[in-house]
Amino acid sequence: MTLLEELIRAIELWLRIVKEQVPLVDPTLDPVLLVPGIAGSILEAVDEAGNKERVWVRILAAEHEFREKLWSRFDASTGRTVSVNEKTRITVPEDRYGLYAIDTLDPDMIIGDETVYYYHDMIVEMIKWGYQEGKTLFGFGYDFRQSNRLSETLDRFSKKLESVYTASGGKKINLITHSMGGLIVKCFISLHSDVFEKYVKSWIAIAAPFQGAPGYITTSLLNGMSFVEGWESKFFISKWCMQQLLLECPSIYELLANPNFQWKDTPLLQIWRENLDNNGKKSALLESYEPAEAIKMIEKALSNNEIIADGMHISVPLNLDILKWAKETHDILSSAKLPESVKFYNIYGTDYDTPHTVCYGSEHHPVSNLSHLLYAQGKYVYVDGDGSVPVESAKADGLNAVARVGVAADHRGIVCSHHVFRIVQHWLHAGEPDPFYNPLNDYVILPTAYEIEKHHEKRGDLTSVSEDWEIISPSDGETMRPAELAPMVACGS
Repeated sequence: MTLLEELIRAIELWLRIVKEQVPLVDPTLDPVLLVPGIAGSILEAVDEAGNKERVWVRILAAEHEFREKLWSRFDASTGRTVSVNEKTRITVPEDRYGLYAIDTLDPDMIIGDETVYYYHDMIVEMIKWGYQEGKTLFGFGYDFRQSNRLSETLDRFSKKLESVYTASGGKKINLITHSMGGLIVKCFISLHSDVFEKYVKSWIAIAAPFQGAPGYITTSLLNGMSFVEGWESKFFISKWCMQQLLLECPSIYELLANPNFQWKDTPLLQIWRENLDNNGKKSALLESYEPAEAIKMIEKALSNNEIIADGMHISVPLNLDILKWAKETHDILSSAKLPESVKFYNIYGTDYDTPHTVCYGSEHHPVSNLSHLLYAQGKYVYVDGDGSVPVESAKADGLNAVARVGVAADHRGIVCSHHVFRIVQHWLHAGEPDPFYNPLNDYVILPTAYEIEKHHEKRGDLTSVSEDWEIISPSDGETMRPAELAPMVACGS
């Protein structure tokens, strides 16, 4: 036998061993349901004959299919967004117990496929911890164009909770949400608290825009957005094409800055406006608008916006019906009360410049007509966050949290972060214990203003630190798990 033949046999044997390796399954684990954020589910277009075609995400012919199948219009009578193409309806695949739709968003992509990974890394990691698809690990994909409180979506979510509970032998569920998925769950809590309490044990919200993503969404409505960066974007959907979809999506309007929230740093829309005096002399004036007034400026800028679909000119302004719907959604989110039996954890991203205030024009090049905003490049005033969601928004969940944890990660990368994996694994009591892992040093618990006030009423003055946070344990030298610690622990001076 030649050396080459021996090498080939060795490789074949190694490949066979790797293929035959079966991850160890821990049947004692409580089930986990993963819920993605906006644009985090595969969407399929189904025609009248029942033929299915993936339209989100795809690289080849992406823009053509996007226009043909996903461009939508909002039906104010039902609260649903429906495709402009009436022969098409949008569905979410349920393969692999819901995990297929939220794993890799373009399964056909070979080169650069990490750009379309969503929960892929977390699923792989959780299987190493002993989770099993269909037994203890499940996914919930959804049509992210729709409102976060759409009854159709919440009904599907309710049935999903019931099916996971049944499949796992009657065990309560640990929810893990990313981004806008947290708003769906919070709407569900507000509207179906009894069902939530019956089936859910804990909820870990990651990078949730509880009070909106002001800068990011403002520019998305005016200029569109791109979900793919680098060389792949040349083959993907243009920002303008995406903008036309977003203007008819209730979910996007529900991500606008919550006008009822008391911002520490108020997000603004700033515009350098061109003015003419009585003598015809031009000058520039910087105008600043808080969230409620900013909407009026966006409305004026988009008043003549339109698309051409099936040979017809269709007006696509800022949708006032959706704005009204979104306001009601904000009210529902604000009224949510977490059942006492459910533990809630909040992980948010930090250390990334995050758009908050947006400025168009300049002193030397002011804006003469608001419609010009659609073709202008906005300049951001940044705050701390994950690049999309400000820390201030992500922390303000309004719920009684066991812990709020800041992790240095960007909005998409946070669900692939090994730092996050370690924290989640610890909270889920999954896998082999890590003898070197000390959660007391690995993260901090940040109180809300409400918790500070309540703690002050019950226990008096708070411990104050100048630049960092500490955890005050009621035990003397005894290490405690995060769930055993009081939510209110410290306050920064």
